[in-house]
Amino acid sequence: MARMRGKDLIEIAPSANPPVCKILDYSKYRYEQEKKVRESRRKQKAGLLKEVRFKPHIGAHDLDVKVRHITEFITAHDKVRLTVVFRGREMQHRDIGMKLLDAIKERLAAIASVEQAPMPDRNRLVMTLIPKH
Repeated sequence: MARMRGKDLIEIAPSANPPVCKILDYSKYRYEQEKKVRESRRKQKAGLLKEVRFKPHIGAHDLDVKVRHITEFITAHDKVRLTVVFRGREMQHRDIGMKLLDAIKERLAAIASVEQAPMPDRNRLVMTLIPKH
């Protein structure tokens, strides 16, 4: 039947009982399979890492705007790295940065959990948040 139609006989499920076969154009079938694979790769997202930077003495409204951005990133299933950058004499007051990160962590407790606790790194404090499932 396949030869009469000028097509190929393709075995779809060889392990089934009886084996499943279709009469198709093989090159078209292969193209469709590759298209499905490309489409599935395109939809995959490897949890991008976004970074939001703060200074220790940030205004209340500025903090609200940044928390809103963090919320958007987390609802998009991205990881978020929070970085508090210290300059000059601010390095002596790392407790202010810790309080800031703790306040953000409490505000986002419903949608995010801490992947990496606040960690000092030279002139920065770094904390990573991930979305809750």
